[in-house]
Amino acid sequence: MIKTLLKSVREFKKPSVITPLCMVLEVLMESLMPIFMAMLIDNGINGNGGEGDLGYILIMSGVLVVCCIISLLGGFGGGKYGAIASTGFAANLRKDMFHKIQEYSFANIDKFSTAGLVTRLTTDVQRVQDAYQMILRIAVRAPITLIMSLVMAFFINVELSLIFLAAIPILAIGLLLIMKTVHPVFEKVFKKYDRLNGVVQENVSGMRVVKSFVREEHEVEKFKAVSGEIYEGFSFAEKVLAFNGPLMSFCMYGVMLAIAWFGANLVVPNEIITTGELMSMITYAMQILSSLMIASMIFVMLTMSRASAERICEVLKEESTITSPENAVKEVKDGSVLFKNVSFSYKKDSEKPALSDIDITINSGEVVGIIGGTGSAKSTLVQLIPRLYDVNEGEIIVGGRNVKDYDLDTLRDSVAMVLQKNVLFSGTIKENLRWGNKDATDEEIRHACRLAQADSFIEGFPDKYDTYIEQGGANVSGGQKQRLCIARALLKNPKIIILDDSTSAVDTATDALIRDAFRKEIPEITKLIIAQRITSVMDADKIIVLEGGKVAGIGTHEELLKNNEIYREVYTSQQKGGEE
Repeated sequence: MIKTLLKSVREFKKPSVITPLCMVLEVLMESLMPIFMAMLIDNGINGNGGEGDLGYILIMSGVLVVCCIISLLGGFGGGKYGAIASTGFAANLRKDMFHKIQEYSFANIDKFSTAGLVTRLTTDVQRVQDAYQMILRIAVRAPITLIMSLVMAFFINVELSLIFLAAIPILAIGLLLIMKTVHPVFEKVFKKYDRLNGVVQENVSGMRVVKSFVREEHEVEKFKAVSGEIYEGFSFAEKVLAFNGPLMSFCMYGVMLAIAWFGANLVVPNEIITTGELMSMITYAMQILSSLMIASMIFVMLTMSRASAERICEVLKEESTITSPENAVKEVKDGSVLFKNVSFSYKKDSEKPALSDIDITINSGEVVGIIGGTGSAKSTLVQLIPRLYDVNEGEIIVGGRNVKDYDLDTLRDSVAMVLQKNVLFSGTIKENLRWGNKDATDEEIRHACRLAQADSFIEGFPDKYDTYIEQGGANVSGGQKQRLCIARALLKNPKIIILDDSTSAVDTATDALIRDAFRKEIPEITKLIIAQRITSVMDADKIIVLEGGKVAGIGTHEELLKNNEIYREVYTSQQKGGEE
């Protein structure tokens, strides 16, 4: 886990090294100052038979001021470079995670929920950032302070210093028990954060539906339930962690009392140590116990961040289930598609496959309609063509080669998909369309929009193609959004274009115009059209009927009307609906 995380330090190695060095300098000065204070008291204030030595006092005062300045500079440097290192590390972590997510196949994305990935990129990275800064600064400072203070304390008086050693086992056992108790709790709580984000995301994206059905109270209760689980988890963990404070206080004040008691006996009757040395011992006691207190705080922070670090590493270590092969084919010859005995399941242990025994031949340039009831795996079928998922059995041949032989970018550039759920990004219409081809000229953009029947409504906007699209395409209608997505796909100049129910929000007249334009203007491109309306596919070269993940029939509109009962029933029901 640590190796995986440290790969994201990269260009911030230098500040990551400077920070602990600055902290060492600060601690060194703080450790020397009690010794100089003891010398000032014993040799300066109590010097010359108790009359004092002003010259010595001034010299030692100057030394103490220099130590304070150096300590201040060390602390400032540690703070500055620690902030640079930790924020840079966090930025690289987010970048690495986001880049990794872009490489994921749909199967990988299915493994991590959207809300879970958002939590990892935000909350978890923030916790790891705080922990990294604490490690560079305080986690370096605390143990060095502890060691230096112990060394100095033993240098002054061995007997008194043994008191410190008695407190260490008590603290170690207590902290270990606390850690073993709270770490599993934090792991569970962070998973519940994923659910909380999921509830919020679902509510915000479906706000119109929530309000139209007056379900605000239901959504509030759902949020309260998840939030309550997080509250209960954190409450239990914090209650356990609260024992850390009393434990530290017990050890701290016990050690202080012991030093005061035994030290006084050594100073007054026996004069084994001087007054200045006793004061130094008390100062070192404070430093040692403070460093132990800080160490316990670090322990709490690391306990909380450990669960976050593990979740981040899950994302970074996840390997895409779909990759390009060695010596991958860099060109797709044509838009022909062949399914050979294809079976597919979203999960390996699924009792029933989503698709089974699929044998389909699609010639380059054909218009192919795909219909079937809800859950018949229409979308699943076409997602296998650009390798968004990989088949479990059989093979898919595109342009005469198995899809697994192609370079992924090459294959996916040759297959344009307009998905069932259309997505537009915030930006101008031109910027959205150039997702299909970043170098597309204005004329190419207009041509694609004319084919998709989008040019007419775009020209009606005041800013035309420079009209700003709100996030998610909130300021355009469903039909306009679909036509813009079709135009964007056409700009890829693909070998195959797949319309996954992407004209459902378009009226039948416009739908017919789009299909007519496709047939006349881009006859060389293979066109796969998933539709609920038979009128959208009845003029296709062939129509595939899916039922329960299997091919229930293939043929032209006329052939299926004669020979396929499922197709005939759908057609009859839609015709009756149209007459009514």
